[in-house]
Amino acid sequence: MCNGLFLFANSCHHRVLAIAGGLTHNRRMTQSLRVFDRRSLILVIGLLLSIGFFATTLFGYFVSRDAIRSAIIGQDLPLTSSNIYSEIQKDLVRPVLISSTMAHDTFVRDWVLRGEREVSEMSRYLAEVRQRHGAFSSFFVSEASGNYYTAEGILKQVREDEPRDEWYYRVRNMAEEYEINVDPDLANRDALTIFINYRVFDFDKRYIGATGIGLTVDSVRRLIREYQSRFKRTIYFTDASGKVLVYGGDTPSPPDLRQRPGLAAQLERILHERSGFYQFEDSGDNHLLNVNYLPELKWYLFVEQNEDVALAGIRQTLYVNLAISLLVTLIVSFLCYLTLGSYQSRIEKMASTDKLTGLLNRHAFGILIEKLLAGNRREPRPISFILGDLDHFKEINDRHGHRVGDQVLSSVARQLGSALREADFAVRWGGEEFLLVLPGCALDEALIVAEKLRHAIAASQPAPDNPAIRVTMSLGVSELGQEETADHAISRADDALYAAKHGGRNTIVQAAAKPAEKV
Repeated sequence: MCNGLFLFANSCHHRVLAIAGGLTHNRRMTQSLRVFDRRSLILVIGLLLSIGFFATTLFGYFVSRDAIRSAIIGQDLPLTSSNIYSEIQKDLVRPVLISSTMAHDTFVRDWVLRGEREVSEMSRYLAEVRQRHGAFSSFFVSEASGNYYTAEGILKQVREDEPRDEWYYRVRNMAEEYEINVDPDLANRDALTIFINYRVFDFDKRYIGATGIGLTVDSVRRLIREYQSRFKRTIYFTDASGKVLVYGGDTPSPPDLRQRPGLAAQLERILHERSGFYQFEDSGDNHLLNVNYLPELKWYLFVEQNEDVALAGIRQTLYVNLAISLLVTLIVSFLCYLTLGSYQSRIEKMASTDKLTGLLNRHAFGILIEKLLAGNRREPRPISFILGDLDHFKEINDRHGHRVGDQVLSSVARQLGSALREADFAVRWGGEEFLLVLPGCALDEALIVAEKLRHAIAASQPAPDNPAIRVTMSLGVSELGQEETADHAISRADDALYAAKHGGRNTIVQAAAKPAEKV
């Protein structure tokens, strides 16, 4: 009898061990072999690591120097350049976006098209831009009147014969939307300023002037000095001709790259290629150089590293790292030896358990059913199979997503697992199908178990985050007949499940009896 069927099982893995108790002897026989394998593996790993460390020491200083140099070229300099690029983008690209916003501002274009009558309106607009965004200066130059507007009013009128106005006519005739230029700011006592000059067009795409904001070079130079201090490398920006625009060094004037030994011969190639790695000698030291082109600013970012200075500190770090690596390797090898057996057990469990539901998989079922049938031949007793399938499960996946569908499957699996005796076991048969194997249960008792399961699943809330979701299950029940294979009995349960599905779902159908043997 199946009284007390609904006892809590410890776990599917424990049920595997309980049913397959006859395999214990084999496992004991292989346990000593596994210990030997673990010791051999750890011994080989330790031997290989020791040989590797010894070989590394023999290579000596020159091999270490080449490895460190490769790391600087392949990792350190590009990474530093990328970090600086990101920082500069944050500090300098934002003014480009501000100038673009000014150039496309409806107020600016409407004000110009109305004839520039109220100068105070433009001054107030430019003052607000400067204050809101923390710019050093803001401006607009009108093509129609030639007026140079600032936050304080009309500064001057631009003229083609004025050298200091050459920038405006260059902007007017250029093909690009904007440029970044370094010039003295007439409105701020000729302070050296980085200007973002943006072309302005009316609603009919006619050129009507130039606008933008300015940043002092001193503030950018302070940023670069901060980066140099942080990354311990020399940083500067050049234009397309190789002229240094912004430099964070201590000299009052930026260096002339065309006068630097070793670098001058490569400068044209560097500017043409726009990005890459280069090296040159200067004052007896070898210098490594990483160059990146910043398309937003139309500048070149040079990040320079004195290799000899870099290697001095890294050499000692290398030896410390080798010692630490050796110690860590020994510790890890020891821990691997202790835990390898545990990992082997976990892998074996994973091979027999369905990852999502925690139930047995079909591979484990094949092993267990053979053991069960072998014992049943020695001591016959009834064995029943319940094959269940969730109704309309595809609709749950389609409507709520596979994450909710997985929650439903896991919840149903927990209900099935907790409703079985120690000798019973549940299998995820495939998709939303589940198979329950009930040793010692006749067909009429298995039908009672199936009915209780059907009610429990219908009354449950399988998805806690979606309490409105309800699921039902259709079930087919069969009992293993004499001289019948498990596959055939399960096939009959599958036919019964098919009938339950076509009979309205959320129901139980008893499998047809095994056909009588022909005489």
